[in-house]
Amino acid sequence: MGSPESPIAGYLDHALLHPTMTDDEIIAGCREAAELGVASVCVKPYAVPLAVSELTGTQVAVGTVIGFPHGANPTDVKAYETKWAVERGATEVDMVINVAKALACDWRYVENDIRAVVQSAATRGAMVKVIFETDFIADDEIKRRLCSISEQAGAHFVKTSTGFGFVKQKNGDYNYVGATEHDIQLMRQTCSSKVGVKASGGIRSFEQAERFIQLGATRLGTSASRAIVAASGQDANSY
Repeated sequence: MGSPESPIAGYLDHALLHPTMTDDEIIAGCREAAELGVASVCVKPYAVPLAVSELTGTQVAVGTVIGFPHGANPTDVKAYETKWAVERGATEVDMVINVAKALACDWRYVENDIRAVVQSAATRGAMVKVIFETDFIADDEIKRRLCSISEQAGAHFVKTSTGFGFVKQKNGDYNYVGATEHDIQLMRQTCSSKVGVKASGGIRSFEQAERFIQLGATRLGTSASRAIVAASGQDANSY
């Protein structure tokens, strides 16, 4: 995975998802991703053709987000959004579940929602990562059920967070926690080895990245790729 200089780069999905990010900034981010040798970039859906044009000829995959960031789009809209993206060159899609349906334990809806995206992505051989948005879900049993349903529906990864799941914190501010060690362990223990685990949300340092990998994460979503790669040094030799 990744470049010989920094194997940890091969775990990274370089996030280019900020709402204000311009085309010029996306182009710069794609070039940075190619320079670092990350696994993929994750761009907003409309930017898929732009990212593909920048990254053709590199080893960096182009990914996008579906139903982002709240997962509330109707299932057929998510399926069409996936179709549109993969037909334009996205090879990875990160879909957000319908969180309200999960909290209501409407498992048939949740599974059908995921399966529709998986089937749409499969028309072009794209992989699907299912975002739980764990900041909104305190119940571990719901997280475990989501892991099982995601695997049953054919998803390739389960994923913690969007990085935009803002909830009211104890101090009254709206913020997010993102990936936690607890959730990565839970996901890894619940899913079979056929399903990858993606830690995402709040990953800013090499130390965090390394710890999540040790706990079983096989991808890391972050906008801090350069800082993580720069700090990896010789410590990444075991990857």
